Amino acid sequence: MKIKEKEFEDIIQDLKLLASQLGAEVRFEKGDFKGGYCLLKENKVIVINKMANLQRKIMILSMALKELGIDKLYLTPKVREIINEMAEQK
Repeated sequence: MKIKEKEFEDIIQDLKLLASQLGAEVRFEKGDFKGGYCLLKENKVIVINKMANLQRKIMILSMALKELGIDKLYLTPKVREIINEMAEQK
């Protein structure tokens, strides 16, 4: 699936909303790390490097959402396709 540049921000917002529905906080931080899903004092947190490009941010969010378990949630076909495609890129 080809994502247009102007769609990246909308996709990130959709993925952040999905993460909050799963009880996970999405944080954009500076640092020397790739990012991903973790537990912090029993809180679900997805940490994303603030300096990463938009495609990388979507990829990290997608992998984290797959790890959190999205199989039983309703997702629009487009969002599900993006998550599946991006999570496989690693």
